[in-house]
Amino acid sequence: MKTKTNTAVLTGLTFLTVTQAALGGWILLAPRSFFSLAWVHMHLPYNGHLLLDFGAMNLALAVLLAAAAVSGEAALVRTALVTYLVFAAAHALIHTRYLDHLPPAQSAVLMTLLTLAAVIPVVLLVIAARGTSRR
Repeated sequence: MKTKTNTAVLTGLTFLTVTQAALGGWILLAPRSFFSLAWVHMHLPYNGHLLLDFGAMNLALAVLLAAAAVSGEAALVRTALVTYLVFAAAHALIHTRYLDHLPPAQSAVLMTLLTLAAVIPVVLLVIAARGTSRR
């Protein structure tokens, strides 16, 4: 029997889907605009190929998150959230090495946002686990 996923989890998946799709779309349509942000360029040389790959990866992640939100199937929901968590946690960790070029206030905002991006899937996984039972 299929267990219905909690509305809060589906709402969270939808939020993550929209943010990943918007980010991926922005990067693919206007990579230099995205790269111009101090949080992104970090005084490193522009690499259009790498940036476009990153945009495509964000869109692919959005597809997985959307599939989980639409289906509501517990295993797919968990898989999508863990996949997003791996990316978000690694992304936050990577940025801890590249904060020297930013003023302290901007570093704090960036790390707060990146940490929230990693915390959101954890919270959603906990909520999802409470609403389903594993076989």
